[in-house]
Amino acid sequence: MDSKGFDQSGQQLAAAGARSVKVMIAGGFGTGKTTMVRSVSDIRPLTTEETLTQASADVDHLIGVADKTQTTVSLDFGRISLNDTLMLYLFGTPGQERFWFLWNGLFKGALGAIVLVDTRRLDSSFRAIEEMERQKVPFVIALNVFPDSQAYPADEIRDALDIPADTPVVTFDARSRSDSRGVLVTLVRHLKEHAAAALESR
Repeated sequence: MDSKGFDQSGQQLAAAGARSVKVMIAGGFGTGKTTMVRSVSDIRPLTTEETLTQASADVDHLIGVADKTQTTVSLDFGRISLNDTLMLYLFGTPGQERFWFLWNGLFKGALGAIVLVDTRRLDSSFRAIEEMERQKVPFVIALNVFPDSQAYPADEIRDALDIPADTPVVTFDARSRSDSRGVLVTLVRHLKEHAAAALESR
């Protein structure tokens, strides 16, 4: 992967006429959305995390994520320059059902999305995938690796999630800046292919 230009500042890119793209980072509760935005953003990210308390125990189900102590209550925001002509604005969605009403506003203007998936809890990301399909937003599936995650072939994941064969499925570690960059590059390539296919079908 060519990383030329990754470290240019936003001001330099704006002055050079760089194109900016809004990207959603979605997925279920505890799949690593905030971690990904934090790891990859060129700027200090904006996060809206609050501490989980006993009062939310009945609505924030912690099965599979018992060690989680904080949760996003609105959005996460970050920015990364992929090269000297392309800047991505990252909007991380809240994962819990009680905050899903915020999604419609967050999706406005988004050209693509990353759907984070925890293979230990595939069903936690079904809602995010359904929303991508409803909003007609092209997306990439990113399997976030946890210490006790099992590895599965991409075709098995596609079948389990019921997604099209042309939807990329990649494995990564949301804590890794290079891994997260790689997922974003995969999305940009997918968006280009999606746009080319749409033009050919006209």
